[in-house]
Formats: sequence, structure tokens, C-alpha cells
Amino acid sequence: MFENLTERLGKTLKDITGRGRLTEDNIKDTLREVRMALLEADVALPVVKEFINQVKERAVGTEVTKSLNPGQVFIKIVRDQLVEVMGQANEKLDLAAQPPAVVLMAGLQGAGKTTSVGKLSRFLKEREKKKVLVVSADVYRPAAIKQLETLASEVGVEFFPSTVDQKPQDIARNALDYARKHFFDVLIVDTAGRLHVDADMMTEIKELHQFIKPIETLFVVDAMTGQDAANTAKAFNEALPLTGVVLTKADGDARGGAALSVRNITGKPIKFLGMGEKLDALEPFHPDRVASRILGMGDVLSLIEEVERKVDKEKAQKLAKKVQKGQGFDLQDFKEQLEQMRNMGGMMSMLDKLPGMGKMTDQIKDKANDKSFNQMEAIINSMTPAERARPDIIKGSRKRRIAAGSGTQIQDVNRLLKQFMQMQKMMKKMSGGGMKKMLRGMKGMMPPGGPGGMFPGGR
Repeated sequence: MFENLTERLGKTLKDITGRGRLTEDNIKDTLREVRMALLEADVALPVVKEFINQVKERAVGTEVTKSLNPGQVFIKIVRDQLVEVMGQANEKLDLAAQPPAVVLMAGLQGAGKTTSVGKLSRFLKEREKKKVLVVSADVYRPAAIKQLETLASEVGVEFFPSTVDQKPQDIARNALDYARKHFFDVLIVDTAGRLHVDADMMTEIKELHQFIKPIETLFVVDAMTGQDAANTAKAFNEALPLTGVVLTKADGDARGGAALSVRNITGKPIKFLGMGEKLDALEPFHPDRVASRILGMGDVLSLIEEVERKVDKEKAQKLAKKVQKGQGFDLQDFKEQLEQMRNMGGMMSMLDKLPGMGKMTDQIKDKANDKSFNQMEAIINSMTPAERARPDIIKGSRKRRIAAGSGTQIQDVNRLLKQFMQMQKMMKKMSGGGMKKMLRGMKGMMPPGGPGGMFPGGR
């Protein structure tokens, strides 16, 4: 997300960073470029105008003139203004109600509403430790009820059955009674996708809202519709008292206009971003972290939280002890490291959160793609336990068998073995001589142009 905006702003702001002083003239040129970058990112025009005016007002004021490094202060002003536009801080779900706290999900057809119910129920169960019940009041699409039942079973929350011949209000009433009797903390109600121009459907959801009085009414919208996402959210907000927005398919939106427009146009906070198809791909929306990512400063806090949540600590400790004792790092360990990386959303998801990685060359991005990781895993899976434990025995005929078994070429097997040897050397340095040696080893593995040597395809 935001790739285009990050690239464009990166070039624009780089020019101003080194300026000894800022004048109205050189700020004007930079702001023109920033304005174009935001418009190209499909940010709504009123939002762009207000953004530029606010930045200009602050930049030409005292903040910059008194600074030792005006260029850097200007970037800080742009970042602060991005945060301001997107809503200052993350706004959590308000679940402080007499249980069950009811969450109503509304949105257009095809926005990813039912999948978002699955993701949100998993989020509440795993991270907030809530007992969650889900129900579908979508009586127009029989597949929606079945889809929600399947998702509920996948994430391990309870599904309340409903049928297409029931009325949405009756479904909600029955689910609410069941949730109260069985002490559920949260009830999430999925509704039929509707068009804001469909008066009957809008009346139906208004009546459902009045009946169940949800503490949270979340509008689910597809980020890839750009500023249209903000306009549809506004139309829904006029019909329903929305409390927040879930922006889906944000990983496929290279522009990011929706994220920058929704808060300003609707006055409602973005509470979550859907960042992929997997059921754990739902991130709380932190405006400050997103602003840093847009400006290529990375999002290390989110990365740390992800590591804490998704890395298997027992396996990590076992490997650390093994390395400390000077026992060999073998291909089975290497495979487990690849699996841990995949659990964290893959290499590109991790790189995206590291400072400066937005400016990576395409060559390095190609080397760091997840397809290469899958290939490496397939090669290791084609090896016998003895070969994984002692890679030095893998010679000609074994290489041919492994390549055939994994659907790869012999040179792919050679490349993996070479990278494994580099990793093994680095692990030996860690066990024998501390961090300095390891960093020197890593530096030696990096090819000209970036961190590709440690990544698949690195030479």
C-alpha cells in the first residue's frame, strides 16, 4: 500500500531536506509536487487542498525559521499533517457495554464484509481474549450464510445458524438471546451487501440498527475504490450512525487515497486495515505508523508486535541454545526459519515495515519475493533427513534427485546450498565471537545495491 505515494513523496522531499533555509518560493515548488503526489494517489480534492494549506501555514511560520535543519523540520510537518488527516491515534473498538457488545457490519456488495467478520472475530478472540459469536443476517445470498459458518469454524468462534426465509430482525433477536444466555462477550452481526442508492435495503439496515442498538457500527469498504470509498462511507454515514471504518484490500492499493480521505470526509476513524486474504491479515489502523510508512520511515513498532505475536518462541529459544553450544545450524533449522518468516506475512510484508526499504531497487525486491521462499522450502522438503542434517553429502546424483523432486533446476539447488553455507557461517560467528563478527559476516553477504545476499536469489 502507498507504494506510488511513497516513491513520489520520497523524490520530492529529498530535494528539500538539504536546504539551509526555506523560503516561500522553494516551499511553493515542493508543495506543488506534494499536491500532485496526493492527487495521483486518488486523495479527494478537498482533503488535498486543506492538507497543503495547513503544511504551508506551518512551514512558512516560526517552526521552520528557528530550526537548525529546516528541511528535516519540513518533513516532520508533512508527517504530522498526514497523521492529522488520518486521525491522530488508533481508535480501538469500544466494547465497554453490558455483554454481549454488539458489532454491526455494513457495506457495499463485494467489499469483503463477510471475510472481515471472520478476521475481526479472530482478532477479538486471539488478541482481546473475547468469547465471540457471529451471525449472518444476509438473507439475500444463501452462500453468505454458509461462507460465514466456514470462516467461524476456521477461526474457532461460534456460529449462530440462520436461513434465507427468516427476517434479519428475527435472526438478530434470536442470536442476541442466545449470546446473553451463553455469556458471550461480543456478537458480530453480518448484513447483506447493499447499494446506498437502494432505498429499501437502506431502510432495512436502519431498522435492524435501531432494533439491536449496536455499540459499534463498522462500515466495510474496499480501499481499491480510491476516493469513492470515502464518498460511499459518507453516504452510509448519513443513513447510519457509523462508529468506524474497516478498509479492506489495502494491500492491493498502491495509491492509498482512501486511507487519506475517509477520516476527513466522514469524520469517522479507520479502525482496521485488511492487508491480505489470510484470516489473520487484519491490522489495527495507526495513523502515526502509516504516515511513517508513507514517508519511507518504516513501521518498526508494527514489525515488533508481529514478531512477538507470530514467532514460535520455543523454536527460537531451541535454535538459540543450539547455536550457543556450537552445534551445527542445519537445513532443517533453515527450513524452520523460512516457515517463521511466512507466518509473519512473507518477506515483502516485513521489508515494507523497515525504514528506507520503500526505496529498495526493483532488483532487490525481485530477490526478496515470497515465490523464491516457496521454492527454497520445496527443495528442502525433497531432501532426506540425513541430507538436511549433513548438507555436505549432497553431491551430483543427490542434487539431480532433489531438483527433480522439487520441480526445480540443479542451479536452484546449488544456490540454496550456497546461501545456507553463508547462513551457517554467520551462525558460527554468533556462537564464537559475538555480534561484531556476525555483523561483519552479514556485510560480506550483501551484494552491491542492498540486502539481497541474504534473500532468495542472492548471489
